[in-house]
Amino acid sequence: MRMSIKEKVLKTAFIDTLPILVAFLILGMGFGVLMSNAGYSPFFVFLMSAFIYAGSMQFVAVSLIAAKVMPITALLMTFLVNARHIFYGLSLLERYQYTGKLKPYLIFGLTDETYSLVCNPSHVTNENKTAYYFLVTLLNHLYWIAGGLIGSVLGNVIPFNSKGIEFSMTALFTVIFLEQWRDTKDHAPVLVGIVSTVAARIVFGPDHFLIAAMILIAVSLLLLLHRRKGEDHFA
Repeated sequence: MRMSIKEKVLKTAFIDTLPILVAFLILGMGFGVLMSNAGYSPFFVFLMSAFIYAGSMQFVAVSLIAAKVMPITALLMTFLVNARHIFYGLSLLERYQYTGKLKPYLIFGLTDETYSLVCNPSHVTNENKTAYYFLVTLLNHLYWIAGGLIGSVLGNVIPFNSKGIEFSMTALFTVIFLEQWRDTKDHAPVLVGIVSTVAARIVFGPDHFLIAAMILIAVSLLLLLHRRKGEDHFA
């Protein structure tokens, strides 16, 4: 029996997101365990995973909630942790231009992992690319919710030592970085990011370098883009 176009797109999206399924289940379980140890129910974990859906920020939020920080502090911290999404969004303006009613959800559901797939779609045509973007975003979202719920339930049943579990997000970002490095020959943007971050860390210290690093990266990439356009013009 032949599959319909929608079924083919769903199959492609599922296959492409399988590595993320494994990662999100594990990472989501880590978040769920942390929330359970902090005394929060699976329902609260579901709400955070479904409506905040900020990955690393959710790990940070556990300590922020425990410390009872001021809302403005949590807002600023959230902005800093997720500021990279500004650059993700700018690079996806053209891809998401004709996604219609799905655009708000695609914007909301954009993560590092979803971004990596959307930028390098597998066997996607102009006719089904919107469906592919939506399904990849939705599947990854569901994986994260499922991982959080599983971890929360297990955390309430089995005692866990959660010390160091928040490092799992750092490990995931490292894997994504290595994959992106391997899959592209143009390493200039990555090197710009590394050098800018290290320079900002040295100058501003560990507690205040993030904003400076983001600004430095943005300016450097814009200058690099301008230079390349100039080289192409005179080529």
